[in-house]
Amino acid sequence: MNKYNLLLKGNPKHIDIRDFSPEFIFQTSRSSGPGGQNVNKTETKVELRFNVELSNLLNEEEKALILLRLKNKINNDGFLIITVQESRSQLFNKQIAEQRFYEILTKALKKQTKRTATKPTAASNKRRLVTKKYNSKKKELRKFSSDENSLS
Repeated sequence: MNKYNLLLKGNPKHIDIRDFSPEFIFQTSRSSGPGGQNVNKTETKVELRFNVELSNLLNEEEKALILLRLKNKINNDGFLIITVQESRSQLFNKQIAEQRFYEILTKALKKQTKRTATKPTAASNKRRLVTKKYNSKKKELRKFSSDENSLS
């Protein structure tokens, strides 16, 4: 579960090469879920906090992108918060949280490609027109004619 091996592929910003671990703040608490009696006495839930605005490893452009794209994951104090409680081990949960942090940051900083507009194919146009004609006939059959409305 090495973060460098997992995220090295296709990352133009090389976020995975930078070591953000000195800027991480870990907070642990008791996790819900399975674990028997162990769940009541050990703190396995891990919360990774990262202050985007005070980071020394991100430039201003990257900070602005992260704040814009991850605004639902960032609280009012400017902390990016990632919570993990999947494993019964605090160490594994820390590793998962770090891995998720790098994945989220990589995804947020990835340049989004613009969609190129394309024309619909002739076959798709034909299918569309056929279904329009079919629906039109179906709705036409629902209408009452003036002869049926009169009782004479």
